[in-house]
Amino acid sequence: MDTPGHPPRVVWHTTESPAGGGYFASVAAYLIRVGAEPQVIYCPVTDKLGQFGPLTQSGRALKNDGTRRTNREGKVCIQVEVLGRAASPWTRNFDPAKKPNFRKLLAAARAHGVPDVWPAGKPKGTAAEVAKGSRSRATWEGKGGHYGHGHVPGNSHWDPGAIDTTIVPGKPVVETKPGTPTKPAAPTKPTTPTKPAYEPFPGKAFFHGGRHSAVITAMGRRLVAEGCGAYRSGPGPNWTNTDRESYRRWQKKLGYTGSDADGFPGKTSWDALKVPNV
Repeated sequence: MDTPGHPPRVVWHTTESPAGGGYFASVAAYLIRVGAEPQVIYCPVTDKLGQFGPLTQSGRALKNDGTRRTNREGKVCIQVEVLGRAASPWTRNFDPAKKPNFRKLLAAARAHGVPDVWPAGKPKGTAAEVAKGSRSRATWEGKGGHYGHGHVPGNSHWDPGAIDTTIVPGKPVVETKPGTPTKPAAPTKPTTPTKPAYEPFPGKAFFHGGRHSAVITAMGRRLVAEGCGAYRSGPGPNWTNTDRESYRRWQKKLGYTGSDADGFPGKTSWDALKVPNV
């Protein structure tokens, strides 16, 4: 990010496509093909959630504002492409209580410090309304929170349309067992961030050819985030020589040498990598 000292934000887009069906995969493939990926793609019909890259790194769904790289503004600039059309807001008849992945997406934004506010106001309902308004550089650069594509300086799109800001982002909820109604968290007391849950070290014998596990994928993503990835595609769930080379780079980054940097995880280096619990 160019300005990591500036406040964190989320930018909401719409894909201007239908939702549901096979659109999730086809739109995701299109965004990759044209080099316009956000960090996240979301389908409000199926509650399917996809991630193109780390939330702490730049997406590519915004135009620059002159020489200022809007994709790289703030501590984080988490961009979300929602399958839907701006002219028909996707929040209509949308029930967050039935969409656990949507709630996880908002929880991830809050975990990165994004406040539950719209600094530039509620998203407008028409292209004409957006064109009349101002895309304030001072607001965009100085205030954290949620923005629509139509709020961002240097951009001409008007999505995501007049989405319901009582839903996006809404208020934090306390997650309970399935079937138990959720209720808003007490607004008078600040919430204490929960400590991230990391995968415990599975043992060196876990890592061998033929091993297939989501833990391998999670490990690979952390190695990429640490700048140690040797992957041409992936990471994936199968343990390969590419995973071993990526982990060897991580060991060398930690200062290991010789046989200690053999590419096979050990407990100390694994704990330092902080692989998210899967």
